[in-house]
Amino acid sequence: MTNPGGIFRQDAHADARLAAIVDSSYDAIIGKNLNSIITDWNQAAERMFGYSAEEAVGQSILMLLPEHMHNEEAEIIGRIRRGEGVGSHETTRKRKDGSLIAVSITVSPIRNNAGEIIGASQIARDISAAKESERRIRLLMREVNHRVKNQFAVILSMVRETSKRSTDPREFEEMIRARIMALSRSHDLLVTTEWAGASLFDLVQEHLKPFGHEDRISLSGPLLTLQSNAVQNLGMAFHELGTNSSKYGALASGGGRIEITWKVETGPEAQRRFHLVWHETSGTAAQKASERKGDRKGFGTVVLQRVAPQSLSGSSSLERLPEGVKWTLEAPLEAIVVPQLGAEDGSDFKG
Repeated sequence: MTNPGGIFRQDAHADARLAAIVDSSYDAIIGKNLNSIITDWNQAAERMFGYSAEEAVGQSILMLLPEHMHNEEAEIIGRIRRGEGVGSHETTRKRKDGSLIAVSITVSPIRNNAGEIIGASQIARDISAAKESERRIRLLMREVNHRVKNQFAVILSMVRETSKRSTDPREFEEMIRARIMALSRSHDLLVTTEWAGASLFDLVQEHLKPFGHEDRISLSGPLLTLQSNAVQNLGMAFHELGTNSSKYGALASGGGRIEITWKVETGPEAQRRFHLVWHETSGTAAQKASERKGDRKGFGTVVLQRVAPQSLSGSSSLERLPEGVKWTLEAPLEAIVVPQLGAEDGSDFKG
């Protein structure tokens, strides 16, 4: 003889176990009838949508759908009535505070003991982080595509201008390789920050590192994060200045030094301006060589006097003084720094 009481206890235990599983799920699990009225609401649904179970149960599930998407629920219920399910469907839902959330939902029919469809079980998973990641990847890919095309244009310009000023194929190859590597160093700095910009201090250090003599180079100025365009163009300028210095200037002589300083000032009409000065002092022998080099207007001079300042909507001057070389650049601050980080905070560094 069977024991009905034992069966009931087993059924009650199974129901309690199922309820515990539903309630502890990280995904929102919602039960609804065929009129789209909410009948069940777990804790994850409360966390995801902001409604307590008392607020949600008995309400239409349409309260979770943006108004222009109400037809989606009619389509879902239509499929449920036909005994069909909805699998892994990405859509948008609305929280209690009115904000929207990207979710992936699956919906399955609920049947009674007679096999009749009496409602639906809906599981919603928050995919907003994944969608945001996809959005950022798309933005980065567009940015990379733009930057790569820009780099090609810069390299072609380098090849053209360098070829005009070089008659030795070996010298031409060496100069082009060095300039492309300089572009690569700027590119690497931007990649590490997902094209959000780069520190001016890091940019100077990265471009002067190949020339050595770090103990004879000093940097001083406020902490600034440069826009990608400024990173590329200032990087080219620092490379050309460093190359010239290592061959003919401060870094080619025993007693030479380089001082790089920058500041932010408020100009006419309260416009904030960026000022940068590269000042190197050289030994006598190196300076004579520099003077001989000065008679030849090379690609580096074009970068310093035209390319860098024009690309940054600014102006520059290049002076060959008795004691060395001085390059100054002035430009609107908004053309140099990342907007949200551009405000000078008063913190300076010196190195």
